[in-house]
Amino acid sequence: MSAPSDSPQGVFAGFTKGASRLISLPEGFFSALLPLIDDLDELKLTLYCFWMLHQREGEFRYLRARDFRDDKALAAALGGETSLLAALNRVVARGTLIEVQIPINGSPESVYLMNTDKGRRSAESLLKGEWLPGSPEAPIVLTGEAPNIFRLYEQNIGALTPLLAETLRDAEKTYPHDWIAEGFQIAVETNRRNWRYIEAILKRWMTEGKTSPRRPDTSENVNPYLKDPYGDDSDR
Repeated sequence: MSAPSDSPQGVFAGFTKGASRLISLPEGFFSALLPLIDDLDELKLTLYCFWMLHQREGEFRYLRARDFRDDKALAAALGGETSLLAALNRVVARGTLIEVQIPINGSPESVYLMNTDKGRRSAESLLKGEWLPGSPEAPIVLTGEAPNIFRLYEQNIGALTPLLAETLRDAEKTYPHDWIAEGFQIAVETNRRNWRYIEAILKRWMTEGKTSPRRPDTSENVNPYLKDPYGDDSDR
């Protein structure tokens, strides 16, 4: 949320000149929801949620509790963190947002989705456990919307070659999708963005078991599963 302009207090300076992003609101906001809202902070936070979710990318869009806490301008606009929390509780109680608690990095955390048809389906998928860990910035990936191995490769490593595409196709048949997604995540986190390293992780899990106490994201653990006996993990 942007900080206020330098215009006199309480006076709007006007929208900026040039191209501005337009934020769409469903008709039901005006016809059904707005007449129910009787609190200014709730209205502000409701509009803020539409704005924030509009900026998210991908089909599965959600907010986390920290998205609200980390926006100091939002807290200031609502009169402090206590008022912010009260407004959030009202938005959830109103049914505008759906709150779902899931474990992220071993700790329960609230995830908020807009109460739309897609949001309700996503909430149901979360409650059923149909999701995968994603990146630290976007830690949740619904399995129904999870990218296939080719998209994972292009998003995290680079362009595909015909030979590598065949290799990836074989891997997709061999390993569970959540293993593959986690393998890509480990490669990104360790800055070893190449398929041979990811494949070595998958082979290790297949051979030793994924619940092995040794971490799979170290050269010492993974190198024995690289095809090159010298541990050269240059991409192919």
